[in-house]
Amino acid sequence: MSDEPKETDPVKSPEAHGSLWGARFDSVMAPEMIELNQSLSVDSCLWREDIRGSKAWAQALGRAGVLTQTELASVINGLQGVALRIETDGLGQAQEEDIHSVVERMLVEEVGSLGGKLHTGRSRNDQSATGVRIFGMRACDQIREEVLNLIRALRDLALRGLHLPMPGYTHLQQAQPIRAAQWALSHVFAFLRDIDRINAARGAAAVLPLGSGAIAGCPFAVDREALKDELGFQRVSPNSVDAVADRDWICDLLYAGAMIGVHMSRLSEDLVLFSSSGFGFVRLSDGFSTGSSLMPQKRNPDVAELARGKSGRLHGNLVTLLTLLKGLPTGYNRDLQEDKEALFDTCNTLGITVPALAGGIKTAEFVAENLKSAIDTQLFATDLADYLVKKGVPFRETHGVVGRLVRLAEEEGLPLSELSIDTLQNEHEAFEEDVVGVFDWERSVEVRDTIGGTSLRAVQEQLEEVSAQLSGIDTAAE
Repeated sequence: MSDEPKETDPVKSPEAHGSLWGARFDSVMAPEMIELNQSLSVDSCLWREDIRGSKAWAQALGRAGVLTQTELASVINGLQGVALRIETDGLGQAQEEDIHSVVERMLVEEVGSLGGKLHTGRSRNDQSATGVRIFGMRACDQIREEVLNLIRALRDLALRGLHLPMPGYTHLQQAQPIRAAQWALSHVFAFLRDIDRINAARGAAAVLPLGSGAIAGCPFAVDREALKDELGFQRVSPNSVDAVADRDWICDLLYAGAMIGVHMSRLSEDLVLFSSSGFGFVRLSDGFSTGSSLMPQKRNPDVAELARGKSGRLHGNLVTLLTLLKGLPTGYNRDLQEDKEALFDTCNTLGITVPALAGGIKTAEFVAENLKSAIDTQLFATDLADYLVKKGVPFRETHGVVGRLVRLAEEEGLPLSELSIDTLQNEHEAFEEDVVGVFDWERSVEVRDTIGGTSLRAVQEQLEEVSAQLSGIDTAAE
């Protein structure tokens, strides 16, 4: 029988595959395990964050007396050399299991065995957690800016619809007249709440885990407060066991992303409906529409449909991470390696979807004639009931009166506004000749002058509130 190892046998080399931990093993992982174990294909994009964290850790080791000033300078220069190599040539044929192993190997190539000193007091548990949080803080900043651009586009669309009527819908049935601006602003305020959620997620991400080690903390006198400041964190993790396993902040970010997805999907559904031939309220520009390979007349609202579809990915990523975290025991577990794909996908999905949707909104236009012609007089049924209320009739009675009038108009095939005064008075004697004024959309929206209402003053106040919030956000970011 041959003594040669089978293709699936473990390779007999503890140093193979760039392992950082193989010394206590007689052999390295089986090929099948290597494929399962590796995360380089996912976390390679974190090389900048890893090098940044490594530079800060080197400084901390220097302050703690673990590295001499000469060694520190050499390590920092070596890390800069690693960054330049990766920036220029990429990772090449790297075979390590993760980006942290790659960076350490390349550092050793730059500065020799001194590179192995950098990992003193540090575990990949707190190293990786730190790099991902740095990524997350930057991602939150980018997502916030893209959502703000979408908000600005919707605000500008609202300004273009300030003096245009529009049917307001509930259950997708015409309900009451509103201003087109009111519809656009309804989406603005939803996305403003998303800004709050993104800010909260960023705050949750800004907790420094570095210095927690694998689970029990660091035995060397590293200054974690100095590390926090150097890396741009807001707080230091108070408990090392929790720090290496905490992925709550990613859940917060994915939840914020999922809610952005909900709001993008709702806006997109409106755009699909309102740009269709059945409505014709909104026209999307050619730059954000597509045609048909068969039907020459088609003009499809693909920017909205794609955004609506992408929202499903955002929801799925949140469920993935919540499911991953459920039932894990205390401390770091390898399951947590799976946190990054959901995080990266959400950030990438938002990064391409939000700007496209913002562009579609920025170039969209209301179709005034279609909006005006869509105002059915049945939209004024509530106004008709309110007319009787102002005559002293209890609302519950007026509701029944108007309901019967609506039914009668439908039976006779007439608009509600064309029922004769005699017909109205047959239902209730309080109707007078001035009832004709009820069937005017401008009067209808103007009487709703309370905060948040549809009057011109109320809608202008909403626009001012949006501008104030945007100004406050811009000021806070400076």
